[in-house]
Amino acid sequence: MDDAIVVRDLVVDRGRRRVLDGISCAVPRGAVTGLLGPSGSGKTTLMRAVVGVQTVAGGTVTVLGRPAGSADLRRRVGYLTQAPSVYADLTVRENARYFATLHGRGRTDADRAVADVGLDAAAGQLVGNLSGGQRSRASLACALVGRPELVVLDEPTVGQDPVLRADLWARFHALAAEGTTLLVSSHVMDEAARCDRLLLIREGRLIADDTPAAVRASAGVDDLDEAFLRLIRATETGAGRATADPALVPGETRGEAS
Repeated sequence: MDDAIVVRDLVVDRGRRRVLDGISCAVPRGAVTGLLGPSGSGKTTLMRAVVGVQTVAGGTVTVLGRPAGSADLRRRVGYLTQAPSVYADLTVRENARYFATLHGRGRTDADRAVADVGLDAAAGQLVGNLSGGQRSRASLACALVGRPELVVLDEPTVGQDPVLRADLWARFHALAAEGTTLLVSSHVMDEAARCDRLLLIREGRLIADDTPAAVRASAGVDDLDEAFLRLIRATETGAGRATADPALVPGETRGEAS
């Protein structure tokens, strides 16, 4: 199969609100696919459906050739949530080694995962004493330690300084070069250009599914920010609604920490 993830006509409701409205898309294997959109657009819900923890009202999600959530996918899929998913009373190293054991990996794999996310100097610190950005990276190390075939990352660079963000994206592409598939969400538009393929979601609908170059070409502009704005405007149905969403920003400048 050329696609690691295939989504067909996915519908998710929460109460009376439709969160995802007939989403269909595919994520190619061995590439970094960006899931972009403003906060509240449905990115996290789509990711939860991919990893099989989201109740759906309709449609199908196939992951690595199996229905999403299948038991045999648990060791093949790594998932990083927005909230840190590590133990605060353990050190970074202890967390990584614990999750490595669950995946049948050794200490060398755990220590490598910690180094890969830039936390080797903080490996002996309790997670509870780390900054928010460091806790996120500790969670990322635990998601990567099992060397999954597919990694689903929900806004992994939020709270990271520009240097660390660049390092993390370099690591994502190194993983893709080794054959790992990555689905990475962000609401920061300057990260779109770092992806091999883009999925742009807004108000529960998919409005773009292509490479960054193709998105620029279809919009007739060289700047991705402007390309996305043109795509958004093209989908608006009411007059006077063609305004930029402040949650869809060109760069992350708020609350960055290491």
